[in-house]
Amino acid sequence: MAGRAGARKHAPRGRDYDERFERGMKVLKRMGREKLMLNQKALYPDMYDLSVGHLFGDVWGRDGLSLRDRQLVTLAANIALARPSGNHSHYLSSLHLGLTKREICEVIIQVGHYAGWPALANAVRQFTEILEERKKMKKNPRYKSRLL
Repeated sequence: MAGRAGARKHAPRGRDYDERFERGMKVLKRMGREKLMLNQKALYPDMYDLSVGHLFGDVWGRDGLSLRDRQLVTLAANIALARPSGNHSHYLSSLHLGLTKREICEVIIQVGHYAGWPALANAVRQFTEILEERKKMKKNPRYKSRLL
């Protein structure tokens, strides 16, 4: 992992892995999420490197679906699973990638009828929280979101 500050001796090494990490960082930047998962980096940098390299470099960076479509599918899956955390950043990425409020609400409705009303209620709460946080972030660029 030459070239990356803070690289650990136990993390995967080699040109291939460095390329995957760089590809993953490009995907995160396109999603507006380059500051995502910094808690992983602080706790254990290898975990962060693997998440960026594999999840975003290998999985999100694949051909076959656009980044917007991958975000839509991921959002739907997370809504169905009614995750208590982690969804907030996906709502924000969805908006960053061009999904509209209406499209996201339609995903919530569609998934909610298959996954159950509690999943829909959880998604409404989370998306509403993100819309409120977004207003605060637009008013004050230095505002640090508690949700992300």
